[in-house]
Amino acid sequence: MRKLVPFIAITTLVIAAAAGWYAWSIYGSQRLPAGVTVANGRIEVERIDISTKLAGRVAEIGVKEGDLVAADDVVAILDTTDLLAQRAAARAAVARATAGIAKAKTDVASAAANLGLADAELRRSSELLEKAVSPQSLVDQRKAQRDVAVATVAAANAAVDDAMAARDAASAQVDMIQVNIDDMTLRAPTAGRIEYKLVNRGEVIASGGKVATMLDLTDVTMTVFLPTRLVGRVNLNAPARLVLDAASEWVIPATVSFVSAEAQFTPKSVETADERDKLMYRIKVKIDPSLLETYRDYVKSGLTGNVYLLTDQAATWPENLAIHLPRAAAK
Repeated sequence: MRKLVPFIAITTLVIAAAAGWYAWSIYGSQRLPAGVTVANGRIEVERIDISTKLAGRVAEIGVKEGDLVAADDVVAILDTTDLLAQRAAARAAVARATAGIAKAKTDVASAAANLGLADAELRRSSELLEKAVSPQSLVDQRKAQRDVAVATVAAANAAVDDAMAARDAASAQVDMIQVNIDDMTLRAPTAGRIEYKLVNRGEVIASGGKVATMLDLTDVTMTVFLPTRLVGRVNLNAPARLVLDAASEWVIPATVSFVSAEAQFTPKSVETADERDKLMYRIKVKIDPSLLETYRDYVKSGLTGNVYLLTDQAATWPENLAIHLPRAAAK
């Protein structure tokens, strides 16, 4: 038993030394120089819901979860049978109104001819009255006929305007129905990756219903929190570095895109120095969209990691935070 005591003591010392060396290799080697701070966060990728404006039955769904799509790619098509019938009826109304315009213009021409004849007869009767050949009553009759012809021309012109308005209304109806038909083809608003496919072919969805959710691979950020004593030293648009837990060998460049103007937590009425650190401010860093385009296959939402920030404008990045990226895959 006495022989075991030194052995146990030596073994304990060896284990403690190994643990100390391991802790130093993990934490001591990552000590940051003055003017550089670190905070942990999670990768956030902007989500976009692809929804329908109108209710309808899904005729086609052209994507699967995980598919990469380009801007304006077709994601889904809803059935347009009813809308096509409405458009046909509206086009028939346009044709009917157009025919009405032609008829109204013919009526205008006829009324104008009658007005010309009434004017001529009035002038002839007036001349005969001056020569005492025609009675005054005939002149009065011709004048009344001329006035009726003038009113008829005005009514015919109004009928033309009414027919043209009916045609414009029918044409607007056609355009509106066409817009609805176009809206039944749902397209990707930007390039990205399909995260969830929410419907299948044949399903009926309500107005505003979602058919898919996509990730905008050009809008990737990480949100972190810093205490009051540090947040005032971080500048908007300042450079930052990201190191993800899943790929700690890579150092990703980023930029500070947002610094909150208000603390996230309410302070106590009496604050000590330690309590002031509970006043946390939200900071968001963003990765350059052009870099994301190059490495879009690597972009995944929810990855945890650290954000390194400069709290001193004169500080420089240490060697272990120099930008280091994987080799870009060939397109």
